[in-house]
Amino acid sequence: MTSTCGQHIRIKIFGASHAEAIGVTVEGFPAGYAVDTEKLQAFLERRAPGRDRYSTSRREPDAVEFQSGLLDGRTTGEPLTAIIRNTNARSSDYASIADTPRPGHADYTAWVKYGGKLDMAGGGPFSGRMTAPLCIAGGIALQMLAERGVSIHARPVSVHGVTESEEAMREEVSRAKAAGDSVGGIVECVAEGVPAGIGGPLFDGLESRIASITFGIPAVKGVEFGAGFGAAELWGSENNDAFEMRKGRPVTRTNNCGGILGGISTGGSLVFRAAFKPTPSIAKEQDTVNLRTMENAKISVPGRHDPCIVFRAVPVVEAAAALAILDAWMDQAESI
Repeated sequence: MTSTCGQHIRIKIFGASHAEAIGVTVEGFPAGYAVDTEKLQAFLERRAPGRDRYSTSRREPDAVEFQSGLLDGRTTGEPLTAIIRNTNARSSDYASIADTPRPGHADYTAWVKYGGKLDMAGGGPFSGRMTAPLCIAGGIALQMLAERGVSIHARPVSVHGVTESEEAMREEVSRAKAAGDSVGGIVECVAEGVPAGIGGPLFDGLESRIASITFGIPAVKGVEFGAGFGAAELWGSENNDAFEMRKGRPVTRTNNCGGILGGISTGGSLVFRAAFKPTPSIAKEQDTVNLRTMENAKISVPGRHDPCIVFRAVPVVEAAAALAILDAWMDQAESI
């Protein structure tokens, strides 16, 4: 099973949470680009599991192995394939709940669609583990965009409604973990240096492209740009971003549009937020059904799970933004 996205930069993600390896094949990266593999590995470390007490205790090195498309550190123009080996999976943790779908997870819908034939240990191909290969492609895209003066940075802005500080957010995660529960939150991403004119109307819109990849991140349930849903509560005169001349070019005085108008970048800061639901796998007992006996059942999920994925999701959101922006930029006559 593979998951694909992109028009010019075409990404195929393959594998599963407890498979021998997970990976990505990227078509469309230009030839001759020097990839800083140390910087890429450091980027992956930000997402990797088992790095602090707020994440799953499953610890993976997440070391990238390039199979093709990279020669002497430079892209060849051929499809680039890279894998990450799974070294610390414990599929036995899921044996006791094989017939009982976890509430909030894809177990039931996957069972319906694929007839129970998928290996769903650890979430299978629906797991947040699959964002590691997304970060390989996105990490390279970030490097390519940086050479064009584009910087992309994300940060958690809310966890379970807590917004005061990152320390307060992490304390909320600790409370959820102690209760055998989980919490969600919001990640905000800002891209600076994106020139005006990237994107297009309707389905070619930059918002559409960013949202499409961002919604591919497991647990994302909402994406908003600029003022987002808050714009629905404003007058037009309040929401409209007035134009003015600054340093010889038109700019918007405010940024309720989030740096995008009509699906096309304005040249201002590109701002969007992604809402993440609480991790479905929790120790607290929940109601479910047994798909083998078709009877009501109870479930308490064993194994190692993040009580909150918001902090580890930050680099994944950056990767999604980079891939979407790079892909849209390549619509231009002069590609990146």
